[in-house]
Amino acid sequence: QVQLVESGGGLVQAGGSLRLSCAASERTFRYAMAWFRQAPGKEREFVAASSIGGTTLYVDAVKGRFTISRDNAKNTVYLQMNSLKPEDTAVYYCAATLKGIRPYASQYDYWGQGTQVTVSS
Repeated sequence: QVQLVESGGGLVQAGGSLRLSCAASERTFRYAMAWFRQAPGKEREFVAASSIGGTTLYVDAVKGRFTISRDNAKNTVYLQMNSLKPEDTAVYYCAATLKGIRPYASQYDYWGQGTQVTVSS
């Protein structure tokens, strides 16, 4: 099965930017890809997804601030996060599925280990 490794998390001030990367162990053109996040004491929530055909989906809270993109030649998916808010603080997870994109964790069969994003006020 495909293995996913996230990187790029860190500490940033409110209003700043980060770019997360998700490196896959095989060619990503076969998969729909997504990002989820989990804050302390909360359930894992959907953030963004990219279908194999290029369709994107975002949770309302990040629309206009976050952008999901993919470079299939590099087997990598990115999440560009701009205008970060303290509410964005969470562990961010990369996920993949051979099925279509949906904003629910149950849709995704493969998961990375997560990378911490902390936004200070």
